[in-house]
Amino acid sequence: MFDRVPLIDVGALVDGVSGRAARRSVAERIGAACRESGFFYVVGHGVGAGLQAHLETLSRRFFALPVDEKMAIRMARGGAAWRGYFPVGGELTSGRPDRKEGLYFGSELGPEHPLVRAGTPLHGPNLFPEEPPGLREAVLDYMAALTRLGHSLMEGIALSLELEDDYFATRYTADPLVLFRVFNYPPGPGTAEDGRPAWGVGEHTDYGVLTLLKQDSAGGLQVKSRDGGSVRWVDAPPIDGSFVCNIGDMLDRMTRGVYRSTPHRVLNRSGRDRLSLPFFFDPGWSTEVRPIDAPALAQASAPEDSTERWDGRNVHSLQGTYGDYLLGKVGKVFPELRTQVL
Repeated sequence: MFDRVPLIDVGALVDGVSGRAARRSVAERIGAACRESGFFYVVGHGVGAGLQAHLETLSRRFFALPVDEKMAIRMARGGAAWRGYFPVGGELTSGRPDRKEGLYFGSELGPEHPLVRAGTPLHGPNLFPEEPPGLREAVLDYMAALTRLGHSLMEGIALSLELEDDYFATRYTADPLVLFRVFNYPPGPGTAEDGRPAWGVGEHTDYGVLTLLKQDSAGGLQVKSRDGGSVRWVDAPPIDGSFVCNIGDMLDRMTRGVYRSTPHRVLNRSGRDRLSLPFFFDPGWSTEVRPIDAPALAQASAPEDSTERWDGRNVHSLQGTYGDYLLGKVGKVFPELRTQVL
């Protein structure tokens, strides 16, 4: 059981000049965090503060618009690409509506791209609003910066497993599936009509290999810490200049459960809107995710049951591609949309 989320300076992975010893030192800290909690803060990441602040300002301006203006880019208009706006209650976690509204983005792909021509879900052009101006450019610049950071962090994870630093890039993330969300959690009652907490987003794990989250000062993120039958929820409060990083189900599967895809949740108690920008750096759509034959995992064996997972599923029994897994997940998050586009 852990009682805090560690903070790691990853500058040696991103600066392009640090030697192997410095990179390995950072990698060891990342590996320890992945084993213990599956979560860690990153600083020294090289993503410009100005870019982050600009995107946050534009995002707040968008969410302040009247609902009918936001609905002009509703997700139903995005088709199979699964892009655009959804209102509060439009997304489900574990079958319950979340108390958040949001924008879905991904890699900007034109009609000539082979996956777009094939009608592959979650691939295609983004839907950008007319207001506020500049949001399109800010989103695309931010996604490019976070994609670079994602590659650097995966190099560190590879080193932590005693693999070559390009292990993931050559097998899983040469063409990563990049998904980006901008969420607004409005203030509201602490309990729902059924008396249970009105979660901004309920308990869940992320699907891919790596998530990088920028959160504002409102807080509300909690991470599940478990030791046998004992459970506690650990706060992951905002830290200036940092991203919260966590690993997803596919890295859990690759490492046979040694690196943990840890459940987390959000409850906005701040009394004001909470802005959250999660960026998902995932395996390529058609990649088959398999356990890694790594020295650091030589004695590991995958868990055989799923009784401790939030959704009762066992990711270690996964068959098929990452796209198959992801589509099954997002289809439950937006069941109505799934029937329209698939």
